[in-house]
Amino acid sequence: MITINENYLKLQDSYLFSTIAKKVTKFQEENPDKKVIKLGIGDVTLPIVPIVGKAIKEATEEMLKKETFRGYGPEQGYDFLREKIAINDYQKLGITIQKDEIFVSDGTKCDTGNIGEIFSKDNIIAITDPVYPVYLDTNIMAGRTGDYHPNKKQYEKVVYLETTAENNFIPELPKEKVDMIYLCFPNNPTGTVLNKLELTKWVTYAKQNKAIILFDGAYEAFIEEEGIPHSIYEIEGAKEVAIEFRSFSKTAGFTGLRCAYTIIPKELKAYTQKGKEVNLNQLWSRRQCTKFNGVPYITQRAAQSIYTKEGQKQIQENIQYYKENAKRIRQGLQKAGYTVFGGKNAPYIWLKVPNGYTSWEFFDYLLETANIVGTPGSGFGPSGEGYFRLTAFASKENTIEAMERIQNLK
Repeated sequence: MITINENYLKLQDSYLFSTIAKKVTKFQEENPDKKVIKLGIGDVTLPIVPIVGKAIKEATEEMLKKETFRGYGPEQGYDFLREKIAINDYQKLGITIQKDEIFVSDGTKCDTGNIGEIFSKDNIIAITDPVYPVYLDTNIMAGRTGDYHPNKKQYEKVVYLETTAENNFIPELPKEKVDMIYLCFPNNPTGTVLNKLELTKWVTYAKQNKAIILFDGAYEAFIEEEGIPHSIYEIEGAKEVAIEFRSFSKTAGFTGLRCAYTIIPKELKAYTQKGKEVNLNQLWSRRQCTKFNGVPYITQRAAQSIYTKEGQKQIQENIQYYKENAKRIRQGLQKAGYTVFGGKNAPYIWLKVPNGYTSWEFFDYLLETANIVGTPGSGFGPSGEGYFRLTAFASKENTIEAMERIQNLK
């Protein structure tokens, strides 16, 4: 008799964004004359920049010629891209990252989900609450959590670090010992950030407790304020306790091209049950060689092109476009009387829903009355109840129209 991984049965309902998609599809089928503006899922709307398109064409031409055709590439990524990442994303911050500490992949979502494979399922995880669902769901699938408690809307064996307006969206260090700590800053979904002092506290905790920080820095390109770290490796000692994930999806519009990378420093160690040190860089490399055939050559050449002077100029123009959208949403919501967070150093805007509404009720209200799609805060965890997320990735015109619609509801 074939049996299943019963941990999948612990997952609650369907994946958050597929639930939203079903609701929106149903509404559009019933209201074909309505123009729905989507500010829910964080997918970019601007096309890839010209220099990326040029790189794709040139790499495609190479693939059409016998003398320049490439088959399987290195599972960890081509050196031409890894070297550019090391120089442009880290050396400029005063951080030394070796190219063999960089693992190119097809997405941060994949990497943050797959990284758990190299850790024991006995590890206790800590997640900020609210949180990007993939961190929790993949640990449920792996059997690292206990049962779900509907009354608390929480899983056993998971430490929830509340981040709400009451604590200025700054998670407190766990009172109990944890082993794996998921941090995402600038944060998805709240759009908030941690300064260097606050991030240092987490590095210190991890060193003292032999824990590991899984740091999602996918939105660092949106940081505007001084004193906000762009990388956890700006914190002294972080290489000994942290893995960092970065993505080209929002930075360079690669949501359809799929390219990201993960940094695993050679100083980073974990332990066997008997306390023997194990090099995580080597362990992850072994996993990738077994289960991953690498990112396509064409895609990696496209990613390399953004590190040219012209490439940086072009992608910064796109990033600024989305930053302006975030500013429009923030100001538009404030004008409409909402309490708003985020939107300054991140492409996400986090708002308190009106009194009398749950997050999902507000989702339905906004869809039905203003024909606008957002994301209910409760979908990101129990502490997300009472909040709502909007993204800055729509077109300028749709963003302006969406804010006008919301203001006209008053």
